[in-house]
Amino acid sequence: MKKEKKQVRDLAEFLQAECLVQGDLDREIQTGYVCDLLSWAMARLPEGAAWMTVMGNLNAVAVCSLKDGACIVLTDNAPLDKNAESRAETEGICILRVEQGAYETALRLGEWLREEEK
Repeated sequence: MKKEKKQVRDLAEFLQAECLVQGDLDREIQTGYVCDLLSWAMARLPEGAAWMTVMGNLNAVAVCSLKDGACIVLTDNAPLDKNAESRAETEGICILRVEQGAYETALRLGEWLREEEK
């Protein structure tokens, strides 16, 4: 059975996330990644990942852009600073925000990624 293409717009709906920066909502999500240490994420963030973090700053946007992440999901209702918001708009990076913590969000993302096309 062919797997359904998973897009940022679908993840936003599934998580009932607030979309802080629209970016590329059609971007396909390949995997998830959880990390709050920017240097660690810069070395390990997989291409096409939905990155769950509380780091809503300019450097997080730069790392996501550099590593070609699919989107940033701010967990724990973390704030997004204005410089980061502006840069994400310029780079076309979607930034979502959820109230849940990283652990719960990662579990839900994993569940969503494993769903087969019906």
